[in-house]
Amino acid sequence: MSALAFAPPAASIADLLAAGGARAVYQPVVRLPERRVVAYEALARGPVGSLLEFPAALFAAAGAEGLVAELDWACRIAAMGGALEGRMDPATALLVNVEPDVLDAAVPPADAPLLRRAEDGLTLIAEITERRLADRPAELLRAVAALRRRGWGFALDDVGADWRSVALMPFLRPDLVKLDMRLVQEPFGAEAAAVVRAVRAYADASGAEVLAEGIETEEHEARAVSWGATLGQGWLYGRPEPLPAVPVTGAAAAGRLVAHVEPVGTRTPAQVAQDAGARFDVAPKGALLAHSIAMERRARIDPDPVVVLGTFQSARHFTVATARRYARLAERSAFVGAFGIGLGDVPAPGVRGASLVANEQLAGEWNVVIVGPHHAAALIARDLGDGGPDLERRYAHTLVEDRELVLRAARALMLRIVGAAG
Repeated sequence: MSALAFAPPAASIADLLAAGGARAVYQPVVRLPERRVVAYEALARGPVGSLLEFPAALFAAAGAEGLVAELDWACRIAAMGGALEGRMDPATALLVNVEPDVLDAAVPPADAPLLRRAEDGLTLIAEITERRLADRPAELLRAVAALRRRGWGFALDDVGADWRSVALMPFLRPDLVKLDMRLVQEPFGAEAAAVVRAVRAYADASGAEVLAEGIETEEHEARAVSWGATLGQGWLYGRPEPLPAVPVTGAAAAGRLVAHVEPVGTRTPAQVAQDAGARFDVAPKGALLAHSIAMERRARIDPDPVVVLGTFQSARHFTVATARRYARLAERSAFVGAFGIGLGDVPAPGVRGASLVANEQLAGEWNVVIVGPHHAAALIARDLGDGGPDLERRYAHTLVEDRELVLRAARALMLRIVGAAG
């Protein structure tokens, strides 16, 4: 353990960083049911016995001092440095917690050499919660993509703690889905069952692994296995502590915890559908409007949280009636976004807006894209440029229910929503 562990209580985060940063302890992640260690999660710690010993206090203080990015990098470097010093087998994955607000913060120059060594010699998985995706979707998706290009895997933490997380999983595309410990430790009610069904559906479709946290007893383990967890973490397998003196070896295919994910593109939904060979028919706007409203109605009554994304070409098409419909959708959806030339940041209560420029390709499309844990659908239409009454203008259109095609279109749209709602 480093000398920092025995340092006197730090008066501030600035003092802690000046003294050498944070330290890390490590908790094993095991494959169920055989309990073989396949990974360790690195957990941040401050000086032993100080008010800043544990992560909640550390990051609360960092927020007050405006040093979250600096502390986050110190914790990441401590985690990777400890794993390198402990000669962690590359077959054993290292889960590194990253604050989503500063996921894209630049590495401090002094730490760049250690980061390169870690990326070359370890299997790294960034672990974040989804809580900021709704505020900064484009930035967060791009930051995750940048980490993947550097060889990192990605874990989504606390799934089930926030009901939106099950709908947002397909956008972040985690390799590991970490279920909130309350799903293991508390009575299994209808809400927990819905989360588990959604997570299993995502895992079955994507090949992701499901990790159950908070396993402290045999009963907890049996419950986790019964609803599909393939990995476990908790006091039953080990408490957070320094890495074993003898490195863990032969961690049987831990590398498969990290999937090779195709980059998220920025093509429009119509381009995505055309690339996939979707058939486009021609119909007037009035005929397609019924499809659009029916899809919105289905999203509103879906028992699970959904993501709804609509493109309207221009703000004038986001009418008062449309605003009312989308505000009702936002009351119970995980995320609702709207796109159009001149559209404001909040075009209706609870709705995130994204203004388009007149000459961009998306401004010529009318799309309604809906993604839920078990259902995905899209109306994808391209304006053919007719004049005349609005409802008589013709569109080349396709109705899509192929989940992966809908998700590709939805991810491309989400990348265009920048910044937090006011």
